[in-house]
Amino acid sequence: MLEHHELVIVGSGPAGLTAAVYTARANLEPVMVEGLAAGGQLMLTTEVENYPGFIEGIMGPDLMMRFREQALRFGTRCITADADSVDFSARPFRIRVSDLELTADAVIISTGATARMLGLANESRLLGHGVSTCATCDGFFFRDHDIAVIGGGDSAIEEAIFLTKFARKVTIIHRRDELRASKIMQDRALANAKIDFRWNSEVIDAFGEGKLSSIRLRDTVAGEESDLAVTGMFVAIGHDPATALFAGQLDLDPDGYIVTAPDSTRTSVEGVFACGDVQDRTYRQAVTAAGSGCMAAIDAERYLEATKHVPAHS
Repeated sequence: MLEHHELVIVGSGPAGLTAAVYTARANLEPVMVEGLAAGGQLMLTTEVENYPGFIEGIMGPDLMMRFREQALRFGTRCITADADSVDFSARPFRIRVSDLELTADAVIISTGATARMLGLANESRLLGHGVSTCATCDGFFFRDHDIAVIGGGDSAIEEAIFLTKFARKVTIIHRRDELRASKIMQDRALANAKIDFRWNSEVIDAFGEGKLSSIRLRDTVAGEESDLAVTGMFVAIGHDPATALFAGQLDLDPDGYIVTAPDSTRTSVEGVFACGDVQDRTYRQAVTAAGSGCMAAIDAERYLEATKHVPAHS
């Protein structure tokens, strides 16, 4: 089957769904290929207290359901499937979703990113119950707790320093005997009285009934195992943007994020726009993703309006 649309949105989450709300209200009748894991990382989040407008907080999946219902209300059509392939080499652009081929005059990409996890047996069960991948999102819940931060790069050290605002103690757990973080970040962490280090250590298990109570460490040199009592574990070993579909089609940075023009959501292909965590390696918040979704919608709407008035070649 072949269908043509003015605009197709690939991906959902706060960015894609905000783009859908804006473009649907602009009468562009967007089609959203929302993915089988529709809703993005907030679907794995328990309580969200930092999204404006929800004084008492809201559960992540409930927030995403509200986004989705709003997009549907204005006429967005959602396809709950993953895009199998895209072709941005010619216009109209092509997006294949199983036996359906969509063509589009403009495309907004909002496929997001996923936090790298440790792969522990109990990790997914305790995610949102003491295990987190975002200090900015969840640090507030850990006031006066003992916390572990896993990682040795700038983001891990930044998260550890941020968490000292709330925690009683923060233990940075790193596989090697020196950090990969920049010198200035290392100096700040080493000078912080609330931060301890467990060098040459890796987490091999996490324990807790209903919520995290301890983690098990293995010494990477001696092989000895020990338990550390913590009620919070922040995994800060990086993110993977969901861009495998776009390799060779769009310019990506060395870590795989889509490159967008400064102060814009425009990608290296005119008429293709990107928003949210798939192109944002810095902020990674629901509210900033939603903001960039709004930007992509406006950029796409202006692009479509401008190309409508381009005179045909004689």
